[in-house]
Amino acid sequence: MDIPIDALGHLSPDSHQSILDLSDDHQKKLRRFIHKRVLNPEDADDLLQLTYLEAWRNKDRFSGQATLSTWMCGIAQNLIRNHFRRLYAKPVHCEFDEALWHGQEDSHNLDWEFEVNRRLERTLKAIKHLPLEMRKTLYASLQTDGSYQDTADVLEIPIGTVRSRLSRAREQLKRATHNPLHP
Repeated sequence: MDIPIDALGHLSPDSHQSILDLSDDHQKKLRRFIHKRVLNPEDADDLLQLTYLEAWRNKDRFSGQATLSTWMCGIAQNLIRNHFRRLYAKPVHCEFDEALWHGQEDSHNLDWEFEVNRRLERTLKAIKHLPLEMRKTLYASLQTDGSYQDTADVLEIPIGTVRSRLSRAREQLKRATHNPLHP
């Protein structure tokens, strides 16, 4: 749903510019600006609408030192940054699909079961070989359902440290479990 531009009104009482002054080219530029940075079209459209809403809410802050379209691109950039911070603050959660497991079990695919068990053993062994701080971070992350912020709070460390440790742990575990030369 598009917010009608004429509903946003004037930016400030002492400014003759308004959001209405944005030409079609400027509106298209703003749309492209957002869509270029946010590949999900639904999210990009939501951010475009939020940009207009924030511009309207903060119309009294527009001083005219920059062009209106530049000011609105700045608002959009801040909203995009916040969007990605929220998006990456919580890691993607993968659930074990029991239907696949039972389907394989029913077909008596012993090779598949053997491979799953071998990877699980490799993973558990690899976790034991992680540095202590990385292991603590991994366990705390599991206990807090994967929330970086909750993990950081529990361990009383910066969120960036949590992200770094978990990223390195994932890489080490990936190498350990997918390397055919590993016993």
